[in-house]
Amino acid sequence: MTGVNEFKLPDVGEGLTEAEIVAWRVKAGDVVAINDVIVEIETAKSIVELPSPYAGEVLALLAAEGQMVEVGTSIIRIGDKAAAPGPGPEVIDTNIPPTGNVTLVGYGPRQRSLKRRARVSTADTAVTPVTPVVEEVAQQSEGGRGGRAGDRLETPSRNPSSARALAKPLVRRLARDLGVDLAALRPTGPKGTITKDDVLAATGAGAPSGERETREPIKGVRKQMASAMVASAFTAPQVTAWTTIDATATVELVAKLKDRPEFKGLKVSPLLVVARACVLALRRMPLVNSTWDEAAQEVVVKHYVNLGIAAATPRGLVVPNIKDAHALSLVELAQELEALTTTAREGRTQPAQLAGGSFTITNIGVFGVDGGTPIINPGESAILCLGAIKTQPWVVDGQVVPRQVMTVTMSFDHRHVDGATGSQFLADVAGFISDPALALITD
Repeated sequence: MTGVNEFKLPDVGEGLTEAEIVAWRVKAGDVVAINDVIVEIETAKSIVELPSPYAGEVLALLAAEGQMVEVGTSIIRIGDKAAAPGPGPEVIDTNIPPTGNVTLVGYGPRQRSLKRRARVSTADTAVTPVTPVVEEVAQQSEGGRGGRAGDRLETPSRNPSSARALAKPLVRRLARDLGVDLAALRPTGPKGTITKDDVLAATGAGAPSGERETREPIKGVRKQMASAMVASAFTAPQVTAWTTIDATATVELVAKLKDRPEFKGLKVSPLLVVARACVLALRRMPLVNSTWDEAAQEVVVKHYVNLGIAAATPRGLVVPNIKDAHALSLVELAQELEALTTTAREGRTQPAQLAGGSFTITNIGVFGVDGGTPIINPGESAILCLGAIKTQPWVVDGQVVPRQVMTVTMSFDHRHVDGATGSQFLADVAGFISDPALALITD
């Protein structure tokens, strides 16, 4: 081809203004095709891959990793080297410090692989997937999962002494933010990969050696989360109710489902049963599945359930939701929960997956915590909080016996969800958890 094109950071029409360059997937001299992924950017909600709108040779990278770039700014030059202006490819400053907030949403699928240089690899540092440290939201007692074949490891490009260090982009970025030299670390991950725990251990529980305090910029997911929680807490009068229940029947049901062929290969946990219980309870109490529209002075009751699942990730809390959860079978719901948690764990939750939620479940039981008072996700009317399931003494038929006990907490918007409605919804959910067979006779 002839000519030279500069790809400008796009605005996809959502009023977004800037983004941070997280990791380049190409270098000068690579040949790319249309829709090849060329760069990862960080938005206020997720890390997004941007595909190239042009085909040709990469002539120059016009922004450094860690740099904040405004929408409309050229970030890469692609085309015919013979037609490129100037003496040759540009050299950018790779030590530009990250600043500011990130708000751009990317677009487009990956279709082809890029022609690029081989990764640094030796017999003792083979490239092997490593899973970022993310709390598992779909289970309470099962361990985390290992990396998948598609996970990508990167060698840091800022510090030549780190050229042999193998780490995923999120781990590398954490090391950069904390001032840790990856090359100086002893990797504990599979085949010589550096993990998040390796980086944190090098900081002395988060504080660089000799320093009493560290500062981290408030941006990305954490900034978005903070703004949303403040807006919710100071907009809606929130009431919290809770109940402690015998969840033994749910625990037993989960054990049986794991042996069913339909659930082979899927994570089956009490969260699956609770998710189904919430869908059924929302059918009985539709006002809990609504939105208060202050501008229109209307309550918008939704006849669908986009079920949000709060997920703790290395970059902060995100709440992706399962679209039309009310229309899914139990197996389909398990599949969607599996996909949602895997995507969140990898830091790949996309903006569309975070938008349009109607009701949220947060599971703090994975941390061994008994209960809490959650803040409602903006645009919704209620949130359910699951505590840890623990063996405790319980009275059954006048006898004290060991049972699997948990506390379930619910916060709701008291502007339109009154105490009776909120309490009845919580009682319905508790009833389904105590006796999942009730789902068979629910209207």
